[in-house]
Amino acid sequence: MTDSQKHIVGLVFYPGMTALDIVGPQTVFSSLPGVEIHRIWKTLDPIKTDDGMIIVPDTTFENCPPLDVICVGGGFGQMAVVDDKEVLEFFHKQGSNAKFVTSVCGGSEFLAKAGLLQGYRAATHWAAREQLAKLGVEVGTERVVIDRNRMTGGGVTAGIDFGLTIAEVLCGQESAKIAQLLMEYDPAPPFDVGSPEKAGPDLVKKALLYATGTLGLT
Repeated sequence: MTDSQKHIVGLVFYPGMTALDIVGPQTVFSSLPGVEIHRIWKTLDPIKTDDGMIIVPDTTFENCPPLDVICVGGGFGQMAVVDDKEVLEFFHKQGSNAKFVTSVCGGSEFLAKAGLLQGYRAATHWAAREQLAKLGVEVGTERVVIDRNRMTGGGVTAGIDFGLTIAEVLCGQESAKIAQLLMEYDPAPPFDVGSPEKAGPDLVKKALLYATGTLGLT
């Protein structure tokens, strides 16, 4: 492997994030040739995600190398850190020089607030589209939105589609296909309600109530 074949990918973790937002893409990236992954946060202290998973970062903001790809996900916990000056400065610094500035789900809000999405089109979780639009971003409803070197995925599971899309750009279509096959990523969901357009207004309303903690699943 030569330096020209090496891709340095930085995945930003934080307390309260949705694990699958980043675990999905990480699973793709970890099977690619020549990819070095950094799991980044302010400290190396264990992070508890919004579903109780514990993740241990291996890289801090301070010792993070220049990244070819920077990526962040969303989650209920992002409200506590999305306006954090240190966090936004890190995104701005790395994003200003990265080859690809990326996010999954509500992670696009970090990029927008760090000044990295002005004049770009981006995706986010369906429940966060209005918020992202308020930040001056043109919001796309596709699973993956590509606008020049900004690549953003929709909500949660879209992170796998997103990861495979970047995999093709970094390592070629065959490597991306192999990654998909190794994951046995062949979606066949039992219900066709994976977007608000398909789910209908009643189910969307109930989902939003559940997400805000005002409705329990029965």
